[in-house]
Amino acid sequence: MYEVKIITRFAAAHNLKNFKGKCEALHGHNWKVEVSVVASTLDSAGVVVDFSEVKSAVREVLETIDHTYLNDHPFFKENNPSSENIARYIFGELSKSLENDRLKVASVSAWESEDACATYFREGS
Repeated sequence: MYEVKIITRFAAAHNLKNFKGKCEALHGHNWKVEVSVVASTLDSAGVVVDFSEVKSAVREVLETIDHTYLNDHPFFKENNPSSENIARYIFGELSKSLENDRLKVASVSAWESEDACATYFREGS
């Protein structure tokens, strides 16, 4: 199995519902997003995927949430805008645009600080 990763960032505000603590109040983060894509074989150029293709797909997804109040986004009206659900949202959207017979999104990590992240990954990984 081969794996490639990209790291990027976005900024947004949110507040967690049904959370006992400071994060129930409106606040924001500069999230770091780490995306892992896997394939069992390489393409004809000898790569899993062109990094620019992954970066472009991630950029398109992040444009929907960058510099927004996440609680207003349709996905987060139904799902608390936690780092866990942010990772799941990005994973789901990337799977729609990047995946094919050979290429799969393996995981997405949403780092809300330098030392704390949540990861959503493909079941069985």
